[in-house]
Amino acid sequence: MTDATHTLPLERLYASPSLSGPVARSVKYSPDGTRVTFLKSRAGEQNRFDLWQFDIATGGQSMLVDSMLLEPETVDLSEEEKALRERKRIAGTVGIADYSWGTADTLLVPIAGDLHLVTLTANGPVVKQLTDTDAFEYDARISPLGNYVSFVREGAVFAIHLTTGTETRLTPVADPDEAISYGVAEYVAQEEMKRFTGYWWSPDERYVAFTEVNEKGVDIIPRFDIEADKVTVVQQRYPRAGRPNARVALFVNDLVKDRTDRIFETGPNTYLARVNWTSGSLWFQTVNRDQTEIRYNRTDSLPWRVWSPYTERNPVWVNLSNDFRELPDGRILVTTEDGGMRQAAILPPAGQRDALPVTPADQVVHSVETVSEDGTKLYYSGYADTVLERHLYSIPLDPKGAPASPKRITEAGKTWDVRISPDRQTFVGTSSSPDHPPQTGLYRIDGTLLGWIEENALDAHHPYAPYKVDHLTPEYGTLKAEDGQDLHYSILKPPAFDSTRKYPVIVEVYGGPHVQTVTRSWGSLSDQFLARQGYIIFRLDNRGSDNRGREFENVIHRRTGGPEVRDQLAGVDWLKSQPFVDADRIGIQGWSYGGYMTLMTILQAPEGTFAAAAAGAPVTDWSLYDTFYTERYMGTPENNAEGYAASGVLPYAANLTTPLLLMHGMADDNVTFDNTTRLMTILQENGKQFELMTYPGQRHGIRGQALQTHLMKTRLDFLDRHLKPSGSDQP
Repeated sequence: MTDATHTLPLERLYASPSLSGPVARSVKYSPDGTRVTFLKSRAGEQNRFDLWQFDIATGGQSMLVDSMLLEPETVDLSEEEKALRERKRIAGTVGIADYSWGTADTLLVPIAGDLHLVTLTANGPVVKQLTDTDAFEYDARISPLGNYVSFVREGAVFAIHLTTGTETRLTPVADPDEAISYGVAEYVAQEEMKRFTGYWWSPDERYVAFTEVNEKGVDIIPRFDIEADKVTVVQQRYPRAGRPNARVALFVNDLVKDRTDRIFETGPNTYLARVNWTSGSLWFQTVNRDQTEIRYNRTDSLPWRVWSPYTERNPVWVNLSNDFRELPDGRILVTTEDGGMRQAAILPPAGQRDALPVTPADQVVHSVETVSEDGTKLYYSGYADTVLERHLYSIPLDPKGAPASPKRITEAGKTWDVRISPDRQTFVGTSSSPDHPPQTGLYRIDGTLLGWIEENALDAHHPYAPYKVDHLTPEYGTLKAEDGQDLHYSILKPPAFDSTRKYPVIVEVYGGPHVQTVTRSWGSLSDQFLARQGYIIFRLDNRGSDNRGREFENVIHRRTGGPEVRDQLAGVDWLKSQPFVDADRIGIQGWSYGGYMTLMTILQAPEGTFAAAAAGAPVTDWSLYDTFYTERYMGTPENNAEGYAASGVLPYAANLTTPLLLMHGMADDNVTFDNTTRLMTILQENGKQFELMTYPGQRHGIRGQALQTHLMKTRLDFLDRHLKPSGSDQP
């Protein structure tokens, strides 16, 4: 067997430059379609990002904004910005974390708590600082016509007129004593609905719609932000399952008439999920607390009368999307799961109830990308060929007849993310495969490559080149669930694999809704590292996970940790039947929902099924998690007490017989630390031994090279002690 310690050292796994090579992030077209901009990390500091541009006409690249010039030293973020980055999964980023286009020659770059306007001139970019305050400005953007820069400061929305420099407050002043703020997204909107803003410009810049968020009734959960040298008590407003939510109202500020009108208020049992302007209307989607319907609401102008042209219903639960697009003829294109799979559909005309599907009923749509200028063709991302690969497709947009067959545009064998140009003639595609890290190219709309934005060639100069010789490609297959549905798995075998030997196995599990882990894409390099330590790495997407439609997902309704566990155990049974697997040396590990699944699986499996388990940041009691996520699947603790008891980890904790490692960030504001402390207490009271590693100051993810390396060393040491023969570093 290859000496793994030389082929990929642990110390190199999280060091800079990234082993995956340079990756274009936050890719955007300029409004006139002449440039593509993106964030690019520095070779010597992979978490620091600068702003770059790609000239479509010439293919030339250049740095637009050097983050070191605007943020030479690391800045302490505000609590709001820290929380927002956690929700966006970009915590740990330094330099430029976000930017937005205005006109064809202006961009906005928020950094270090202030705002900077970048103007593109014939002599190069010119940067002007717009704000310089002690407060932290965030959620900033340029208005649709480029006349204003708007942002949130201290719980209110402001705008700066770029011609005059005048700053205007667009909303009332926040009232912290009453827990009222304006233009912001409350916790569950950010974390669970993926709605990261609370204000929206109309296309003509006459109106700004904004939220009023009243969290007075939301429970304060004291969170001990434990760092190395201090402890801060954060009074976090966190709506746990069954408890009160924030009350959210929607207002419209008319900048022409200088008046503000209240449009809607959610009340205690409704969520404001989405807000969209069309050319002549304001649309907003609301979800009932039971999450069995998404109501599409519309209002046009004074007196802002609201009506509901369409409601998507599901007796189990509904899933939100970000798909909402006005067609050239004024109709509205969305995606729904009315047919069981997510389909693109046109909202029904007045007097009709059902949306009109425009994509096949048996294929999952990921997202609507664009519609041709004449409105006759739809471009969308989805899984028409295989659930293992996401592609760009085109299809005629003709809801009068049955949906046509889609045409795949992107190359097979890869998973794609795309962004289509304003003129719909080109797209930027980022793709990866199991054997190649992400590449970003400019393509004609028919899929022909025009040039590389980030080729990321896996050549002799690539950071991964010294370790490429032992790169491992997973094998894919399917197993049957108890109800006959297919379960996709991947299996990664060590270098110089010998089918006559028996190997230890690590089952990497997530298992929760809206996540898919088995895909044909550049996988986790930690999997590559662990495989080079002599482990087989096994992943299986159990029922309840993403991109398979309602029937596959809905099995966890009101009882999580049941069907998913049985599917994972079916995977373990398959592993044990393989002649190259050591059935006595199978471990399991996961983080977040994966940590929950790790615990639920070992505690319900027959004794001796697993030789070790490592659970990170696990939910252990669903009554400790937030309303929107938990109640969607479980109902409330009051109306599903039996389900909560059966789905929680704590009632099973006394059954522990598997060697266990628990890991958690001590400042976690998502899965709060008391999920782990409650489990620890029960294990200790029942005389159950376990190992524990906590990370001061860390939230839901463990960030930074040093701590990520430490975490991997901790896990590897634990797994080696239990999955390898005593005194051996080989299987």
